[in-house]
Amino acid sequence: MIDLICGARPNFMKVDSIIRGLSEKVRLVHTGQHYDYAMSGSFFDQLGLPKPDINLGVGSSTITVQTADIMKAYEPVFLQGKPDAVVVVGDVNSTLACVLTAVRYGTPTVHVEAGLRSFDRTMPEEINRLLTDQISDLLLITSSEARENLLREGRPDESIVMVGNPMIDTLLRLLPQASDIVVPDGKFGLVTLHRPGNVDNRELLGKILDALGKLSPLSLIFPAHPRTLKNIQSWNLQDRVPANLTMVKPMDYLSFIRHQQMAEVVITDSGGVQEETSVMGVPCVTVRPNTERPVTITIGTNILCPNPAEIPAAVKKQITNRPVVAPSIPLWNGGAGARIACEIERILK
Repeated sequence: MIDLICGARPNFMKVDSIIRGLSEKVRLVHTGQHYDYAMSGSFFDQLGLPKPDINLGVGSSTITVQTADIMKAYEPVFLQGKPDAVVVVGDVNSTLACVLTAVRYGTPTVHVEAGLRSFDRTMPEEINRLLTDQISDLLLITSSEARENLLREGRPDESIVMVGNPMIDTLLRLLPQASDIVVPDGKFGLVTLHRPGNVDNRELLGKILDALGKLSPLSLIFPAHPRTLKNIQSWNLQDRVPANLTMVKPMDYLSFIRHQQMAEVVITDSGGVQEETSVMGVPCVTVRPNTERPVTITIGTNILCPNPAEIPAAVKKQITNRPVVAPSIPLWNGGAGARIACEIERILK
């Protein structure tokens, strides 16, 4: 039996294609790191994922407390189930917590989406990535630079396998189902912001809102992360929310990918959104000084914009340079889940 771990919204799209490819018995463990319906439950419904076999229900807290709570909750579940392997995806707190638990008991561990690096250790996700890769047995990567990163950090070449991007499997599978979803008439941009470096800094968040106002007359749709919305309200930044920016509740998966597909531009600080927009050929502006997805920069669909004042110019540049045909990225073709399943079953044998 394999324990397949998911905890936060980005994980669900990745485990979807993996669980579809595995012939081994799978126990789907949801840590509850994201726990409301819009950010968790609706994704299971729309993706057609089986309901989790176990929900640890940890909820939100500080990074340290949440990581510890996941380990405390997962250990008795792990010991009861005694899985043959533990598979984790991405870089959220659940990823590191469950790998640490499994490694303590000598159980083989697999990290999907290994080797991604922003080289910014102020990001909690970077610490999760680094530590998870150091203790995982099998490192499954989405792009070539990930191998270079892992080799430089001393991981053996034979433990690293290129499999492609499982999140793109889910995107390509469900985009046709999203085609009937209604989006605004006319041209619009899509905004997502949730990184602590952007939304937990009052001055920076205010400057970002000001810059988004300068994109008028382009209307913007902003499915606001709960923490982002809370900070805007608690810091009395409502007056700096521009007239062209419509804040809405977090979207379900199908609605979100349809809005991405139809947007003139996507302004984000999310790693997964950079990947999805690149595959769809949609211009992306990433409000960060770095990215762990450099392939999106190389192919030109994405641009980094750490200075909020430069957002309007970056948006104009990306819209002007929008590709006529979406670029092709090696192995981002819908087959990653099957390749991942094959590698997991190989190490079990």
